[in-house]
Amino acid sequence: MTFQTARARARLSLFAGASCVLLTACGQPLDVDLRGISGGFSTAEAAVAPVGERPEPDNRGVISYPNYQVAVARKGDTLTDVARRVGADPTKVALYNGIAPDVELRKDEIIALPDRVAEPSAATGAPGNVDINSVAGGAINRAPATPGVQTAALAPATKTPVAPEAKEPVRHKVERGESAYTIARLYGVPVKSLAEWNGLGADFAIREGQFLLIPVAQQSPPASTATNTATAQPLPGAGSPTPTPPSAAKPLPKDETAKPLVKSTAPAKPVADVGKVSKPVASAKLVIPVTGTIIREYSKGKNEGINIKASPGSPVKAADTGTVAAITKSADNVPIVVLRHADNLLTVYANVTDVSVKKGDNVARGQSIAKLRSGSDAFVHFEVRNGFDSVDPGPYLK
Repeated sequence: MTFQTARARARLSLFAGASCVLLTACGQPLDVDLRGISGGFSTAEAAVAPVGERPEPDNRGVISYPNYQVAVARKGDTLTDVARRVGADPTKVALYNGIAPDVELRKDEIIALPDRVAEPSAATGAPGNVDINSVAGGAINRAPATPGVQTAALAPATKTPVAPEAKEPVRHKVERGESAYTIARLYGVPVKSLAEWNGLGADFAIREGQFLLIPVAQQSPPASTATNTATAQPLPGAGSPTPTPPSAAKPLPKDETAKPLVKSTAPAKPVADVGKVSKPVASAKLVIPVTGTIIREYSKGKNEGINIKASPGSPVKAADTGTVAAITKSADNVPIVVLRHADNLLTVYANVTDVSVKKGDNVARGQSIAKLRSGSDAFVHFEVRNGFDSVDPGPYLK
């Protein structure tokens, strides 16, 4: 498994989860620009979790993350100015960002770098250093384990300073018809924060092909575990002996009025086998999308679904009757399908190919909606979401 493949898999859950944020805001089918939705739309949920500040760049304007780098423009900069200051090819940077080399940029505008340049360091005025091994290594550990494939270990001696953020932002490439508002709603972040992170103008204008950093949630400080022993008070009842209950020393008297139990003549129901098999169960709330092996279990905050490996080209089936709420793609251009079901339930199918449905289609339980990819990527990342929250798919598949 290549390092790039491992990183791509680690990002699947993030993109699949982001695809669901807007879908759960109302009971109607998804409308990208939110026009014609009865009952209106509230962005209150987007403000529940405050976002953090964008990391400060070094003296050249470079912000470095494990998977990519960006440059921050200064007032009066053209794209050529930015490229030369960071040591990149202006023509290549211009093509990558879809903008002419001589166009004047806005102050604080984000420019994506197609290739890595020299990493920030103390010599370039980097505001803080984080060991990239611990950050990137964590992403590799969160990636699904594929049988028979080894993941290359990072060299422990290599330490590269990166942006002082534990969580790497999603990098979104703007497509035709998108606006800052629809992108902010898609990822559940305030549009003002999106503008501040990316140096957008007062009109929030964006262009097709532009790369935007999606603000990350503000990290809460760890809870203090220190205890002041001088002022600590014992809990109520602490140190008091627990009395022995009477029933522990003397049996209860026999109840002469109790009636004998009548044995049921009905035959005992057989106990169902609930072993770990990834086969569809007719009585389950949902059917499993592919018959295969679960290579990664659900883990809240780490893997928001389960990864099921099967033969390349196997059909990926709808877990239940519903409607195609959205079809989007990850940063690696891999399709993600989102279905809406009854009772505010959503299912997500990521890392698939050959999608055979379109947005708005009604699908039946067990209907093929896509296929598994080829090679070592022949697995589907399957999520179940109850409203905004991901839940363990296991109980729904039993």
